[in-house]
Amino acid sequence: MLDRPAQLSTRYVRTPEAARLLGISPRTLEKYRCHGNGPTFRKLGGRVVYAIGDLEAWADQAACSSTSDPRYVEARAAGHAHR
Repeated sequence: MLDRPAQLSTRYVRTPEAARLLGISPRTLEKYRCHGNGPTFRKLGGRVVYAIGDLEAWADQAACSSTSDPRYVEARAAGHAHR
């Protein structure tokens, strides 16, 4: 269980702000959420929110050093999935 101070220091943002931070459209983020290939989200009071740390972790999974990096092919495929 998380201690109370750590739990309260987590910052959550709604879909439009999360999309802006990631540099994608809110609609794309909604599609990722529906298809299960987007960042972890939470439903709080009927609203979808994202923890900043979860957004960063999800974006870090797509980090590549070059187009010949094997992760590049995977990251690119994930971005084109379910179009």
